[in-house]
Amino acid sequence: MGQKVHPVGFRLGIIKTWKSRWFATKGYADTLHEDLRLRRFIKERVYHAGVSSIDIERKADQIRILIHTARPGIIIGKKGSEVEKLKSALSSMTRKQVQLDILEVRKAELDAQLIAEQVASQLMRRVAFRRAMKKTVQSTMRLGAQGVQIACAGRLAGAEIARREWYREGRMPLNTLRADIDYGFTQAKTTYGLIGVKCWVFQGEVLPEMLLAKQEREVPPLDRLRRPRGPAPIKG
Repeated sequence: MGQKVHPVGFRLGIIKTWKSRWFATKGYADTLHEDLRLRRFIKERVYHAGVSSIDIERKADQIRILIHTARPGIIIGKKGSEVEKLKSALSSMTRKQVQLDILEVRKAELDAQLIAEQVASQLMRRVAFRRAMKKTVQSTMRLGAQGVQIACAGRLAGAEIARREWYREGRMPLNTLRADIDYGFTQAKTTYGLIGVKCWVFQGEVLPEMLLAKQEREVPPLDRLRRPRGPAPIKG
């Protein structure tokens, strides 16, 4: 199951949350398509800013858009000029009040979407795909990831028949729901056609110490249950 399904969708409600957070009793499809248009517009407009993900929250006639980016200064612009232009463009698209929040990605070198876009940019600059995958995986592992996997699919190196190749280092427990696995996908536009680039980054297991302490309080260890009551025996 974990080998086929989307790694983020597989963990929704467990360790991952939804990118679109709203509820609609009617007009659900139109609202969903509007979210897709907003994301596509923002990605195309500020592609050079290294946008990792875009979260959308809605209530009444207001829309809150959270842009996670590696270079927030490019989106904000001088004295906030660029972000105001972007906000007005989004407001005219949706005809609603738009609130923009620009959030910086703390560890951009461990973000799967940004890594996939980095590999895609190398492919568009005619870098050999095996070299691009191997160097990117090795540099990501050096920066603290516990496992990295990158896959490229398409007419690799201009081959007549499309194929898929991948490179992996470290662990990638796709079936473990508590495993914090980030996933990214993009496409590289080459002279031979589109090449799909997928990236998985394993950053460790999400099991907070507070949760462990709570479990120990609720279910005491077996030796504690078997410990006899009364004064402790005197040694020596």
